[in-house]
Amino acid sequence: MVAAALAVGGTEARASRGAPPAPEVKPPPAVVRMVSAPVRIADAATVRLLRAGDRVDVVAAERGGPPKVVAAGARVAEVPVADKDGGDGGALVVLSVPRDTARALVGAGAVARLAVTLC
Repeated sequence: MVAAALAVGGTEARASRGAPPAPEVKPPPAVVRMVSAPVRIADAATVRLLRAGDRVDVVAAERGGPPKVVAAGARVAEVPVADKDGGDGGALVVLSVPRDTARALVGAGAVARLAVTLC
Protein backbone atom coordinates (compact mmCIF):
# COMPACT_ATOMS: atom_id res chain seq x y z
CA MET A 1 0.00 0.00 0.00
CA VAL A 2 2.77 2.42 0.94
CA ALA A 3 4.65 1.54 -2.23
CA ALA A 4 1.58 2.31 -4.29
CA ALA A 5 1.14 5.64 -2.50
CA LEU A 6 4.78 6.56 -3.16
CA ALA A 7 4.51 5.55 -6.79
CA VAL A 8 1.33 7.56 -7.26
CA GLY A 9 1.88 10.43 -4.85
CA GLY A 10 5.64 10.97 -5.23
CA THR A 11 6.75 14.05 -3.30
CA GLU A 12 3.34 14.64 -1.75
CA ALA A 13 3.24 11.12 -0.28
CA ARG A 14 6.77 11.50 1.17
CA ALA A 15 5.87 14.88 2.66
CA SER A 16 2.72 13.51 4.25
CA ARG A 17 4.81 10.81 5.96
CA GLY A 18 7.26 13.42 7.29
CA ALA A 19 10.07 12.47 4.91
CA PRO A 20 12.10 15.33 3.49
CA PRO A 21 11.25 16.25 -0.09
CA ALA A 22 13.46 14.83 -2.81
CA PRO A 23 16.24 17.21 -3.83
CA GLU A 24 15.57 19.25 -6.92
CA VAL A 25 17.59 18.01 -9.86
CA LYS A 26 19.16 20.89 -11.76
CA PRO A 27 20.84 20.57 -15.14
CA PRO A 28 24.61 20.96 -15.06
CA PRO A 29 25.83 24.51 -15.69
CA ALA A 30 26.80 25.27 -19.26
CA VAL A 31 30.53 25.26 -19.84
CA VAL A 32 31.76 28.71 -20.81
CA ARG A 33 34.97 28.66 -22.80
CA MET A 34 37.29 31.46 -21.71
CA VAL A 35 39.69 33.10 -24.14
CA SER A 36 42.56 35.57 -23.76
CA ALA A 37 41.63 39.01 -25.07
CA PRO A 38 44.35 41.65 -25.45
CA VAL A 39 42.71 45.02 -24.82
CA ARG A 40 44.24 48.49 -25.17
CA ILE A 41 43.16 50.71 -22.29
CA ALA A 42 43.31 54.48 -22.97
CA ASP A 43 44.98 55.43 -19.67
CA ALA A 44 48.36 53.69 -19.34
CA ALA A 45 48.71 54.79 -15.70
CA THR A 46 45.55 52.90 -14.79
CA VAL A 47 46.90 49.72 -16.39
CA ARG A 48 50.08 50.01 -14.27
CA LEU A 49 47.84 49.57 -11.19
CA LEU A 50 46.61 46.18 -12.40
CA ARG A 51 48.00 42.76 -11.48
CA ALA A 52 47.22 39.28 -12.79
CA GLY A 53 44.17 37.94 -10.98
CA ASP A 54 42.49 41.34 -10.52
CA ARG A 55 38.87 41.68 -11.62
CA VAL A 56 37.87 44.67 -13.73
CA ASP A 57 34.92 46.16 -15.54
CA VAL A 58 35.79 47.48 -19.00
CA VAL A 59 33.92 50.63 -19.96
CA ALA A 60 33.69 52.06 -23.49
CA ALA A 61 33.34 55.83 -23.80
CA GLU A 62 32.25 57.08 -27.22
CA ARG A 63 31.94 60.74 -28.10
CA GLY A 64 28.38 61.91 -27.85
CA GLY A 65 27.11 58.85 -26.02
CA PRO A 66 26.94 57.55 -22.46
CA PRO A 67 29.65 55.18 -21.23
CA LYS A 68 28.81 51.50 -21.67
CA VAL A 69 30.10 48.49 -19.70
CA VAL A 70 31.48 46.06 -22.28
CA ALA A 71 32.87 43.45 -19.88
CA ALA A 72 31.90 43.03 -16.22
CA GLY A 73 34.15 41.23 -13.74
CA ALA A 74 36.78 40.25 -16.31
CA ARG A 75 39.87 38.58 -14.85
CA VAL A 76 43.23 40.17 -15.63
CA ALA A 77 45.39 37.37 -17.05
CA GLU A 78 48.51 39.41 -17.80
CA VAL A 79 49.82 42.96 -17.86
CA PRO A 80 52.50 42.99 -20.57
CA VAL A 81 55.55 45.21 -20.17
CA ALA A 82 54.85 48.63 -21.70
CA ASP A 83 56.28 49.43 -25.13
CA LYS A 84 59.42 51.60 -25.02
CA ASP A 85 58.19 53.78 -27.89
CA GLY A 86 54.77 54.35 -26.34
CA GLY A 87 52.87 52.62 -29.15
CA ASP A 88 49.66 54.30 -30.22
CA GLY A 89 48.71 55.47 -26.73
CA GLY A 90 47.33 53.72 -23.71
CA ALA A 91 48.55 50.35 -22.50
CA LEU A 92 47.79 46.73 -23.19
CA VAL A 93 46.19 44.32 -20.74
CA VAL A 94 45.21 40.70 -21.40
CA LEU A 95 41.83 39.68 -19.99
CA SER A 96 40.33 36.23 -19.58
CA VAL A 97 36.73 36.49 -20.83
CA PRO A 98 34.08 34.42 -22.62
CA ARG A 99 34.46 34.38 -26.41
CA ASP A 100 31.38 36.60 -26.97
CA THR A 101 32.76 39.20 -24.56
CA ALA A 102 36.11 39.13 -26.38
CA ARG A 103 34.32 39.97 -29.64
CA ALA A 104 32.46 42.83 -27.93
CA LEU A 105 35.76 44.18 -26.56
CA VAL A 106 37.36 44.14 -30.01
CA GLY A 107 34.39 45.96 -31.50
CA ALA A 108 34.24 48.55 -28.75
CA GLY A 109 37.99 49.14 -28.89
CA ALA A 110 37.71 49.96 -32.59
CA VAL A 111 35.24 52.81 -32.06
CA ALA A 112 35.66 54.00 -28.47
CA ARG A 113 38.24 54.68 -25.78
CA LEU A 114 38.31 51.89 -23.21
CA ALA A 115 38.77 52.33 -19.48
CA VAL A 116 38.77 49.91 -16.54
CA THR A 117 37.44 50.03 -13.01
CA LEU A 118 38.66 47.61 -10.35
CA CYS A 119 35.97 45.34 -8.93
